[in-house]
Amino acid sequence: MYTRGFGVSTGDLSRLTRFDSASRSVHFRDHPERARKGMTTQKRRRPGETRDMLMEAALTLVGRGRHFASLGIREVTRQAEVVPTSFYRHFRNMDDLGLTLVDELGVVLRGMMREARANVLHADKLMDESVAIFVNHVQANRNFFTFMAQGLAGESQAIQQGIRNEMQFFASELANDLRNLRLLTHLSDEDLDMACELVVRTVAFSLTDILSISPEDEEELTRIRRQTTRFLRMIFIGADHWRSG
Repeated sequence: MYTRGFGVSTGDLSRLTRFDSASRSVHFRDHPERARKGMTTQKRRRPGETRDMLMEAALTLVGRGRHFASLGIREVTRQAEVVPTSFYRHFRNMDDLGLTLVDELGVVLRGMMREARANVLHADKLMDESVAIFVNHVQANRNFFTFMAQGLAGESQAIQQGIRNEMQFFASELANDLRNLRLLTHLSDEDLDMACELVVRTVAFSLTDILSISPEDEEELTRIRRQTTRFLRMIFIGADHWRSG
């Protein structure tokens, strides 16, 4: 998810070729010390790269089995290979880092939503294809979704609420999609929102099952997909017979 790279900014290039007060061009071959300094400048990290490295380091540790709530700043900076003091240039504390990861999780969820909207063209395929897309995204972003599963039951109220807010947004978007597909039109807005929240909670509950198995275990993944789809069918059958009032 994060992009990394080293580059030379326009300002760096101008410094490499600027003229001194005597209007003489500065060349590295004439000034070995400046040449070495210039090479160091070229390797300077781009703005925001250290921030991305810290976030990726935290997710890497989570993916190795560590609980985010147990991580310390020194451990994260050691994994990111940066000095501990650099952490505070980007985050106030670990909760602040966690909330930034929640924002990035939201980006992943919105990407999943866009893919579902682009591929689920028929209402009768809504559940099967949506669940398949969800499982694929979990497999492609296991560390992020492990962080999500931990955060939902974690010690940090701020991170827990942040994740719940993302889930609520997802449920609201699902309700809008069902309205556009003209499904469950007999339900009141309140009841449709409740049904969609139940769907999102059910799918989120399946996270622990997906994350507990190997990505290569296709047989077990298929079983989880089918089971989750059946759960959702039961929800929609119940919603179809529900009478708002």
